[in-house]
Amino acid sequence: MNGPPVPPSPSPVGASRLGAWEQRIERLAEKVRPWSWLWPPVAFLAGAGSFFLVERQQWLGAMLTLGMLLTWLLLLSESLIGRLLARRGYPTLPRGVTTFIAQMVHQETLFFTLPFLLATTVWTSGQALFTLAMVALAILSILDPLYYRLAERRRGLYFAFHAQCVFLVVLVTLPTLLHLTTGQSLLLALAATVIFSLPSLLHLLRPMTVRRWLLMLALLPVLAGIAWGGRIWVPPASLWISGSALSPKFDVATRSPQGQLRLTPDALTEHGLYAYTAIHAPRGLREQIVHAWRHDGELIDRIPLEIQGGREEGYRAWTHKRNFPADSAGRWRIDVMTASGQRIGVLRFQVAPDAEAATFADGRIDVPLGLPGLDIRRLVARPEGSSDINSQNTVDDASPSSEDNE
Repeated sequence: MNGPPVPPSPSPVGASRLGAWEQRIERLAEKVRPWSWLWPPVAFLAGAGSFFLVERQQWLGAMLTLGMLLTWLLLLSESLIGRLLARRGYPTLPRGVTTFIAQMVHQETLFFTLPFLLATTVWTSGQALFTLAMVALAILSILDPLYYRLAERRRGLYFAFHAQCVFLVVLVTLPTLLHLTTGQSLLLALAATVIFSLPSLLHLLRPMTVRRWLLMLALLPVLAGIAWGGRIWVPPASLWISGSALSPKFDVATRSPQGQLRLTPDALTEHGLYAYTAIHAPRGLREQIVHAWRHDGELIDRIPLEIQGGREEGYRAWTHKRNFPADSAGRWRIDVMTASGQRIGVLRFQVAPDAEAATFADGRIDVPLGLPGLDIRRLVARPEGSSDINSQNTVDDASPSSEDNE
C-alpha cells in the first residue's frame, strides 16, 4: 500500500544556508517586537506624507507608494516560498514569526491608506461607514490579543481581513503610480479582492467536494457584483473637492463664479444656475466626472466633465443649468460623481417661492471641512511647472451631454 509522497531530502549545504537565514530573520523579528508599536504611526505618517507630497513632490509620493506595494509583494511571496520549501523538505519560519510579519504589513497598509480615506470621504454619505470600518480594522491590527486570536482561531475571517487590505492598497496606490482612473483602480482592487478571498471561502466550505467547488465558483461573481454595487460607499481615494460654489453668473476668463441670487423658481427660470467645483486629483491623472442634478431625490440631469490632475487648488470645472422644471421648488442637490459611480462631493440648495427660505447663491467658494481644507501642503516646496495651465473646463447645458437647451 503506497503512503503519502515523501519530500526530497534537501542538500546539507542548502539546508544549512537556509537555516542560517531563517535564524537571522527570527532574531531580527525578536529585536523588532519591542519597538513594533512605532510601526503604525510611522505608516500613518508615510501615508500622510504621500498624500500631501503627491502633488508637490510627485516622485517622493510615488516612492512611498511603491515601497508600500513592495512590502505586499514580499508578504504574498513569503507564503508561496514557504510552501515550496516545505514540499522540498526545507525548514520554514515558525507561524508566530510569519504572523508577526503579516501583522506589520497589515498595519502599514491600513495606517498608510487612512489619510487618503479620511480626506476623500463624504461624511454625510454611506462612505462614512466604510471609512469608520477601516479605522476599526486599523485598531484591530494593533491590538495583539485580538489580532493573534483572529490569525490562529478564525482563519476564514483572517483571510477576509487580508483580502480587504489588498483591496485598500490597490485602490489607493494605482492612481498615483500608474495614473489609472478611480474606476479602473476600483475594478482592479475588486478583482484582487476576489482572488485573495479564495482562501477564506475554501476555509469556510471545508471539506471541499464537487458541489462545494461549484458553490464557490458561483459565489465569486455574486460577491464581486455586490461589491461593485456598493462602490458608491467607497471613497474615491485620489479625488476630492477643494472648493465649490453656486452662482448666477460666471467669469470664464478668470474661471470664477460671480453674482448673487436668491434661488426662487422665477429667478432660476430667468438666470439659470452655475455649479462650480474645484476637484483635486494626482498629477498626470485624467478623469471623467459627472454633475448629477437631483430634485427631491429624482435625477433631472447628468452633465459629464473631464478633469486633469496636478493643480494644487484643484481643477476648476463648472456646469451651467438653464432649463429647470416648471415646479422647481424643493430641495436640490448636485452629486459630484466619478464615471464609475463613486461620490466625490455634494452641493445642496433649496428653491422656494419665499425668498427668505430660498438658498442665497452668492458665488462664494466654500472650502470643505476636514483634511482637504487644511493648508499643510503649503509647508512643502511647490514643484516647478505647477501653474494654472490646466484649470480650464466648462460644460454648459447646451452640451450634447445635457438634456437642457439654451
